[in-house]
Amino acid sequence: MSAPQTLSPESLPPLEERSLEDLRIALAPALADAAAFDGWSMEAVRAAAARLGVNPDVAAYAFQGGAMAMIAAFTAHVDAAMAAACPVEAMAALSVRGRIAGLIRARLAEQQGREEALRRALAIMALPQNIAAALKLGWVSADAMWRQAGDTAADYNHYTKRATLAAVYAATLAVFVDDKSEGKADTLAFLDRRIAGILRFEKAKARFTPPERVPFSLVRLAGRLRYPAR
Repeated sequence: MSAPQTLSPESLPPLEERSLEDLRIALAPALADAAAFDGWSMEAVRAAAARLGVNPDVAAYAFQGGAMAMIAAFTAHVDAAMAAACPVEAMAALSVRGRIAGLIRARLAEQQGREEALRRALAIMALPQNIAAALKLGWVSADAMWRQAGDTAADYNHYTKRATLAAVYAATLAVFVDDKSEGKADTLAFLDRRIAGILRFEKAKARFTPPERVPFSLVRLAGRLRYPAR
C-alpha cells in the first residue's frame, strides 16, 4: 500500500461530492474532537457533520460501520497528516532512527489535544470483537511509516519491521494518552527507548537469524516489545 497523499482544499470537490472514503477522512478530525465528549458514536458523527456543513444523513451513511469505521477514518487522517509533515525527500537526510522518531512524533502531534478521544478509541479497539481490525489498522500505519521512511524491503524483513513498529507505536499511544508531563516529555523518552530497541533487534536479527531459517511470529515479536528485557 502506498503512502497516503494529501491535496489542497481548493483542489478537492465539495465534501458531499467526494467518495465515501474521502468523506470519512475529511470528517475524521471533527469527529475525533466530538468523540472526546460523545464517544465514537453517531452523536459525534452528527456533531462533526454540523461543524463541516455536511448533510447528517450522508455522514451517518458514511459511518454505518460503527465505531471502528470512525476510528479507521481518523487513523487514515493521521496517516495522511504524517505524510504531509514528513515528506520522503526530507526523510532522506535523516538516519533510520531519526526517520522513525520523526514520523511517530508527527503522528503524536496530530493527535495531541485529542487524548480523551484516543483513549476511548484504544478501549474500543481492545474489545475482543475488534482486535483483528485493530491489528490491521496498526499494520497499515506501520507500513505507511516504513514506506515514508524509504524502506523497500520485500522479504522477511518487510514483515518483521512492520510488526515491530506497530507494537512500538501502540505502546507509545498507551503512554501518550495519560502523559501529563510538559511537552509530553515522558512519552518522547519512552519512544526513544523503544526505537533504540527496534534498532537493536534489527541488528541482532541480521547477525544471528537468517530469514530463510526462522519462521515469522507476530505474537512473539509483540511479546518481546511489550515485555522487554531489563
